[in-house]
Amino acid sequence: MLEELNMFVAIVEHSSMNKAAAVLNLSQPALSRKIAKLEEDIGVQLFRRVGKRLELTRIGQLTYEYALELGQMHRRFMSTVAEFAQEGRTSITIGASLTTLQTTLPDFIKALNDSHPEFDIKAVTGKTHEIVNLVRENKADIALVASRIEDTQLHCVPLFDDHLLLVLPTSLALVDKQELGIQDLNELPMILFSKGTWYRKLTDEILAKYNLLPDVKMEIDSFEAILRLLNTCRAATLLPHSYLRKQMIEDNELTVVSIRELEDTKRTTCLIHSDPAYLDPGVRGWIEELARK
Repeated sequence: MLEELNMFVAIVEHSSMNKAAAVLNLSQPALSRKIAKLEEDIGVQLFRRVGKRLELTRIGQLTYEYALELGQMHRRFMSTVAEFAQEGRTSITIGASLTTLQTTLPDFIKALNDSHPEFDIKAVTGKTHEIVNLVRENKADIALVASRIEDTQLHCVPLFDDHLLLVLPTSLALVDKQELGIQDLNELPMILFSKGTWYRKLTDEILAKYNLLPDVKMEIDSFEAILRLLNTCRAATLLPHSYLRKQMIEDNELTVVSIRELEDTKRTTCLIHSDPAYLDPGVRGWIEELARK
């Protein structure tokens, strides 16, 4: 049908069956038969004759718009196929939510580069719902998000579980307590992620659940900045387990405390992608390996 739709577009854009036939290097009767076949397949009339002119029916106009979109999709598809066909080159665009950007993404790209050096990797970042939309619209091949995504258009591969931990300076008096509980967060000086971020939502949920009101000194987007400021501000914070590196904790003279109630904040970081048929075979195979681990 793609061939007939292209012919139909030519007729519409030249406003003439004869002109379109000349451009397409077909006889006018042959072109008429092609359009008749298209109308038969669709089951509706696409043109009406007004004197010597051809006018589109309402369905004809819709078909024209559809044919243009289909043609664009076909050209993009062929361009992608041509790119994939280049020896030694596989282009892959990875989306990363802001939550995964600073920790999961760098290690993820390093591991991908180590196992598949032939991949040409690009990355885009944004809020979780923005990244999900990019994958849904095939503007990103795969994406990392700090949650399970329930979407019939997408496939979700769990990577690891994560939850919040209490991080505080070793000099803070609270550290000397034999055991810390969730109520110790009440009125505690804290530096938190900015509102709107995924882990700030988790933090607010746990605080609300236990009716806690910490003394929030700052709200910052960067977890590295938070770690550097904890000692200066003599404040604590709640950070995901995946964000924490032993060297960073030692360099900033911090300690990490696990509190039982914070385990309720567990979230699963996942890799998401759309229909596997749209993925390069190399990328598809790598995802299948990842899912088996």
